[in-house]
Amino acid sequence: MSSSSKNPFDVRRTLVSPKAGEVAYYSLPDLESAGVASMSRLPYSVRVLLESALRNCDGFAFTEEHVRALAAWEPNPKQREETPYMPARVVLQDFTGVPSLVDLAAMRDAMKRLGKSPKRINPLTRCDLVIDHSVQVDHYGTSEALRLNEQIEFQRNRERYQFLKWGQQSFDNLRVVPPATGIVHQVNLEYLSEGIYWDRAGGLVYPDSCVGTDSHTPMVNGLGVLAWGVGGIEAEAVMMGQPIYMLVPDVVGVKLVGELPGG
Repeated sequence: MSSSSKNPFDVRRTLVSPKAGEVAYYSLPDLESAGVASMSRLPYSVRVLLESALRNCDGFAFTEEHVRALAAWEPNPKQREETPYMPARVVLQDFTGVPSLVDLAAMRDAMKRLGKSPKRINPLTRCDLVIDHSVQVDHYGTSEALRLNEQIEFQRNRERYQFLKWGQQSFDNLRVVPPATGIVHQVNLEYLSEGIYWDRAGGLVYPDSCVGTDSHTPMVNGLGVLAWGVGGIEAEAVMMGQPIYMLVPDVVGVKLVGELPGG
């Protein structure tokens, strides 16, 4: 969605990055200069939502009214409005990821029956699927336990893993983190999260954010990556380039004083 977004507030700017070259971004300070928002009074989390609405403002799913509503955010409002949210990426685990890929495969079959190219069906939003929900503990208490449990895991889930491997090879914007690599929310925090997301196709950079089908997904908020845990239907909607809708969130501020003791 971001690659085709419009620019009704005229705040799309460019910068030159040593790694990415010339890229575009949507400037919140310029939005403030236009009299639309006051950045100093907005919590950082709301600024991320505001940038997302600004970047995706197409007059349909995201409207100028959505942008102005987020820009006018206030604590403890009398009424909280609904707002669309389009994260940068989707994080799946194999328990919910397999049904999502089955749905994509079914859509490809439907495209083929219609005489169209099945390869036109791909996730529009980057998806990372971490295989971590299939492990069982059959052996323990020995130095060989890890190897034996991994061996049994592959034997039990061979067909599922073959399907997931096919999915990674067949679909664009889909990466599969193989079994025995790590727990999904930890892999997301340590490996998948980027801080600043680089949309190579759209030539854009913007704050990293995600939705995930694991309840621990919000753990990555500790790195400043805005994240929500969602169900499979919401995750599939985002995969297909559709925003999810939620009430403009409350924000709880925490002020840290003093300093940590030495040691």
